Amino acid sequence: MSISPDVFPLLENETELERLRRVMDRLRSPGGCSWDAEQDHRSLLKYLIEESYELVDAIEAEDRADMREELGDVLLQVYFHSRIAQEHPDDPFSIEDVARQVSDKLISRHTHVFGDVVFENNEELLANWEAQKQAQKGRTSPFDGVPLSQPALSLAAKARYRLDKLGHQVEVAQPIKLSPEQLNDMTSEKFGDLLLGLVDQAVSLGIDPENSLRNATKRFMAEVESRIQN
Repeated sequence: MSISPDVFPLLENETELERLRRVMDRLRSPGGCSWDAEQDHRSLLKYLIEESYELVDAIEAEDRADMREELGDVLLQVYFHSRIAQEHPDDPFSIEDVARQVSDKLISRHTHVFGDVVFENNEELLANWEAQKQAQKGRTSPFDGVPLSQPALSLAAKARYRLDKLGHQVEVAQPIKLSPEQLNDMTSEKFGDLLLGLVDQAVSLGIDPENSLRNATKRFMAEVESRIQN
């Protein structure tokens, strides 16, 4: 059984985003939804991750209808977390505070758009973005702010990306050496086959490739931090 959205219509001069905020207020308030009311930031994490992956699937499938729906589900998570945060007894914040902070961040870091800084290419632009994050957040390690709970492959790629953008030249402990011919002939498809082959070997040896890569990346990050500090 479903109910028509018309029972909770837009108010005069109200946007759909403002209506969504009212919907969340209603769900979390007394007399609202008992399930929504008992959720907290931690209990919603699995839904945030799931909805993000569903959006990725929709984008890769180029399904416009699914993209619209899944973007809405991700947006719901942002509003849901913001509504919960609004109830915090000591440090509350609202969806307006979230929007204000991200707008201010975008303005301050896009110095080439809102200021008079000029970059020759996107590589310079991205390097400046990373440098600004390091300075603004007082980060002392190139890996500060890198989420360790992300999948191992994206964690490894992010760690390597951070080093490149911040100007650190560090090699991994056991790099795979490819011949010049292999490197010249390398494509995304062939590299994917190479990675799949490594995963296949790991599984045949009874090794968990996810844990192996995660642990190797953490060792690499610790070694880099040690070198930088010394």
